[in-house]
Amino acid sequence: MLKNAVVLLFLSFLLGSIQAQIIISYPKAKKVDQVDDYYGTKIQDPYRWMENDTTKEVADWVKSENSVTQSYLEKIPYRGLIKDRLTKLWNYERYGVIMHHNSNYFFFKNNGLQNQSVLYVTKDPNNLSKAEVFLDPNKLSNNGTVALGTSGFDKSGKYFGYAINRSGSDWQEIYVMDVEKKERLKDSLRWVKFSDIAFYKDGFFYSRYDEPKGSALSSENEYQKVYYHKIGTTQNQDVLMFEDKNRPKVGFSASVSDDERFLIIYATEGASTGNELYYKDLSKPITQITKIYSGFEFEHGFIDNIGDKFLISTTENAPKKKILIVDPKNPKKTEKVIIPEKEEVLSNIAIVKNQLILTYMKNACHKVYQYNVNGGLEREIQLPDLGTVSGFEGQKMDNELYYSFSSFKYPASIFKYELNTGKSSVIAKPNIDFDPSLYETKQIFYPSADGKQIPMFIVHKKGLKLDGTNPTYLYAYGGFNISLNPSFSTSRLILLENGGVFALPNLRGGGEFGEEWHKAGMLEKKQNVFNDFIYAAQYLIDNKYTSKEKLAIAGGSNGGLLVGACMTQRPDMFKVCFPSVGVLDMLRFHKFTIGHAWVPEYGSSDNAEQFKYLIKYSPLHNIKQYGYPATMIITADHDDRVVPAHSFKFGATLQEKNTSMSPILMYIESNAGHGAGKPTSKTIEEQSDVWSFFFYNTKSTVKY
Repeated sequence: MLKNAVVLLFLSFLLGSIQAQIIISYPKAKKVDQVDDYYGTKIQDPYRWMENDTTKEVADWVKSENSVTQSYLEKIPYRGLIKDRLTKLWNYERYGVIMHHNSNYFFFKNNGLQNQSVLYVTKDPNNLSKAEVFLDPNKLSNNGTVALGTSGFDKSGKYFGYAINRSGSDWQEIYVMDVEKKERLKDSLRWVKFSDIAFYKDGFFYSRYDEPKGSALSSENEYQKVYYHKIGTTQNQDVLMFEDKNRPKVGFSASVSDDERFLIIYATEGASTGNELYYKDLSKPITQITKIYSGFEFEHGFIDNIGDKFLISTTENAPKKKILIVDPKNPKKTEKVIIPEKEEVLSNIAIVKNQLILTYMKNACHKVYQYNVNGGLEREIQLPDLGTVSGFEGQKMDNELYYSFSSFKYPASIFKYELNTGKSSVIAKPNIDFDPSLYETKQIFYPSADGKQIPMFIVHKKGLKLDGTNPTYLYAYGGFNISLNPSFSTSRLILLENGGVFALPNLRGGGEFGEEWHKAGMLEKKQNVFNDFIYAAQYLIDNKYTSKEKLAIAGGSNGGLLVGACMTQRPDMFKVCFPSVGVLDMLRFHKFTIGHAWVPEYGSSDNAEQFKYLIKYSPLHNIKQYGYPATMIITADHDDRVVPAHSFKFGATLQEKNTSMSPILMYIESNAGHGAGKPTSKTIEEQSDVWSFFFYNTKSTVKY
C-alpha cells in the first residue's frame, strides 16, 4: 500500500513537471498600422488583415496555429483515453421526434457514431424497428460535413422539400424529393439562408439573398426576399413575392396556414427583436400583401386561422406572451384575449384538432398544458421530471402527438401523447452506458452584483465533498432572448464521471423569465450579464464546490462574448477559459454577414453613445499586458455567422500580451461552421480535446 502511494505521488509530481515544461512558441503574426477614429478616440487594429478570409497569408497563419495547438494537445497523457471513453459513450441509438404526414411517419435516428442522423419513414409509429431509410445525409459527402437543415412536406404528402448545409455554413441549397419514389427531383435552389420551406399547392415559398459579390463567407447579407418556387421549374423562373428596397437589413420569412388560404410573412430587424407581421389571402390572388402589425418592439406569431380570424401570440402588453384572436383586417379593434399572460413564460405553441398544446417555462424548466381554442384548460401534461420538451406538432385531425423529453441526467426519449385521454407512453428510450442514479441536480438562486437573484443548475455525483477541490465547468449564454433549459450532454459525462461539477446559470439577457429579463441584459445593460456570470463563479467558490485553480468558464457565440468579456475583466478568477465561435470585436461585428441583425441586441459603434459602452467591454479591446488563464479559442473556417476573424484577432492579441506561462491556443476547425450540423466524428474529436485541456490545466485526475 505504501509503495503504491509513493509511486502515485511520484507520478503526480512527474506529471506536474511535464506540464510546467510545455513551453509554447506561437506563430509570429504581422501587425499593420491600422488606426480608426471613433468620435475622437483612436483605436488600433493591427490584425485587421485577418478579416480577409481568402488570403494565403491568413491560411498560413491558421495552419501554423493549428500545428502549435496539436503539438500541445499531443503531450497530454490521457488525451487518447478520454477520446476512447467519449466514443464509447456516444455509441448509442438516439431518436428524434416522430412527424406524421398523411399515412407516413418520419423520424431521425442515429445508430450511434453516424456523422449525421438519418431520416426514416414508416407506416407504424409503434414499431420503429421496421422503418425504412428515407434520406441518408451521410451519403451526401465523404466526411459527414453535409447536414440537413430546414424541411417541409406539401399538403398531399407527395413532396418533401429539404435544405442542406455544407461544412457548417449558414448558406443552404434546397432540393425536393418525391416521397413515394424516394427520389430527388431536378429542383435546385441556391443562396438560401435563414429560410423556411412553406408549401402551397404545387410549390413553396422560401427566402433568399442575391448572390454575394464578395466572399460568400464574410460579405454582409442584405436585401433578403421571399420567392415562390413551382416544383419542376428552374430557380430563375421563381416569382418574387415580397421585398423591401428601402430597408436592406430587414429579413423576411414565410409560412402558409394549414388550410393553405393565407400566406404569412414575418419581417425582422434583429435576431432578438420583435417582428412585423404581414398576410395575403391566397384564395383571392388580386389581394395585396397587407401589414397586420408594425414595428419591431413586440413579437407577434401566427398560430392558425379560424375562418377569417387569426389566432395570434404576442408580447405586446404581455412580456411573457399571451394568445389573441383577431380580425387581420382590423386587429387592434377586434382583438380578444384567449389565453392571458401567466407568471410563466409561454415558449412554444402547437395546435391540433382545435386543441392548443402550450409549453411554458417555470424557473427555466418546461411545463406543458392542453387548452381548447376557446381558452379552456383541459389538463396539464405530466412530464417524467423537471426538464425540457420539444415536439407536439401534428396534422390538423391527429389524435396522437409525439414529443421528446430530456434533462441533465435523462437522455432524450420519445413519447406518444394521446390527445383525448392525456396519457403519455414511451416510444423510444436510449440505452447509454451511464447510470443517472449516481448523480444529482439542484437549482439554487444566488445574488448578482446588484442583488438580483439569478438561478443556477448544479450537477455532480451524489456525496460530493464540498472542499474546493472539484474541477468545475461553468457554462452560460445570456443573450438574444434565448433560454438554456436542462438538457442531456454525452460530452458532459466525461466531467461528471471524473468527479467534476457542471454549473449552468440562467443569466439576464436570456428568455427564461420573459422579455423583461432579456432587456435587462442587452444594449447598455449588457454588463449585467457579465456580472451575473462572475457572481455565479463566486458562488461556486464561496460554497466550496470549487476554487479558482479548478474553475473553467465556457460559452459559444454570444456565450463566447460572455467568456471573452469575463476573462478580460476578471482574469484572476478563472483557471481555464473556452470562448467558442465568439463575438469578440464589438466595434466591427456588424460589418460581416448577418452581424447587422445583432445591433438591436448590442448596439453599434456607428452610434456615438453606444460606442461608449461597447468599448468598455469589447473583449478584443480590453486585453492588457497581464497573466491570463489557460485559454482555448475555438472557431471554424466556414463559420459565416460569427466570422472567424473575431477569434483570430482576439487570439493573436492575447498571445502577444499574455505574461503568464498559461497556454493560449487557437483551435480552428476545417470544413466546419458555427456549430449546427457538425459531424459526430468532429464533435468527439473537439470535445476530447476540450476535456483534455480542461483536466490538464486544472491539474485534475482522470480516472480512465
